[in-house]
Amino acid sequence: MPGSTPRPLTYRDNRADPAGWARRLGVSREAVEVYLAAEVIDAHCCSYIWTRFGYDLSRRHTPHARGTPLLNQVDFPRAREGAMSGMVWDITTWPWRTARQRRDGLYRACRRLAGFVRRHPDELALVRTVSDYRAARAAGKLACWISIQGGQALDHSLEALDGVPEDLVSRITLVHFTKSRIGVSNTDLLGRREGLSEFGKRFVERMVERRILVDLSHINRAGYFDALDVVPREVPVAVTHTGLKALRDVPRNIDDEQVRAVAERGGVIGIVYQASFIRRTLYDYGVSDVVDHMEHVLRLVGEDHLILGSDYDGSVILPRDLADVTEQPRLVEEMLRRGWSPERIHKVLGGNYLRVLEQLRP
Repeated sequence: MPGSTPRPLTYRDNRADPAGWARRLGVSREAVEVYLAAEVIDAHCCSYIWTRFGYDLSRRHTPHARGTPLLNQVDFPRAREGAMSGMVWDITTWPWRTARQRRDGLYRACRRLAGFVRRHPDELALVRTVSDYRAARAAGKLACWISIQGGQALDHSLEALDGVPEDLVSRITLVHFTKSRIGVSNTDLLGRREGLSEFGKRFVERMVERRILVDLSHINRAGYFDALDVVPREVPVAVTHTGLKALRDVPRNIDDEQVRAVAERGGVIGIVYQASFIRRTLYDYGVSDVVDHMEHVLRLVGEDHLILGSDYDGSVILPRDLADVTEQPRLVEEMLRRGWSPERIHKVLGGNYLRVLEQLRP
């Protein structure tokens, strides 16, 4: 906790032994080398949520049994061990507080999460811009962005965005699983025809003014297109963690028209690792199923619009061959098996997300 003696980050430096990492994962040396040569950025990670219940981001945890949800998928040591370049750590707000309580709680959470990162200045760097990111990378550190899962954290007033400490928030997912003053979740079937509220439209305008990335994950279809109508066409947006209805038709996923609408604006789509959004059954669920969804995006809109959006520690069931963040070269092995070039893989692992952020926050 902030204020106590920092816990040193203890982890295996896989960069120092690529061949050993490849052997342990059962993948080719090429897969590890392509991975290590890339900027690897996960656009959506939920591990911070669990620090409220004692989860220590500074300690290296052991993954649960494969095929089980909840915790132990990411922490600071394993993000380093997994050779991540950048992680986007999301703050999720308890929706049943008052609007003022949600706002003040978000401000406290921003300061708290920033404190966790700053306690490891030799390993981690808090970043707001792509320039910050590059400085962190040049210093050999893990770049850490802060984002919000659910705009209801700041729907107290339009001015609430202005009060975010140190301008720490780089991205906001407009809604989460509950209806808010902004709009309606895509899992709320009764409200599926409700678009963004007038407040929600003004909220999106204020996000654009403050150069905060608009994330359309979780929002219903009506609100999705309302938000796109508000955002100027030259401003990219994201869907950081989703599956595709064409492969798995569940309310949480998006359809081909939604994919194209984001790509037309230069935006990006992140494929979530949650089993129920990717495959009908858990039997033999693997990284190949995740890459199936990625390939559908590629066929629709090309390689410039695809990113990583795991939803690690977001109560997700991961592929059986991806126990945690340290096993991500297995994704690259599958991409190579399908004939993806290293250049394409590098775009997906981090280059596309950096391009979008650079347009907003150079």
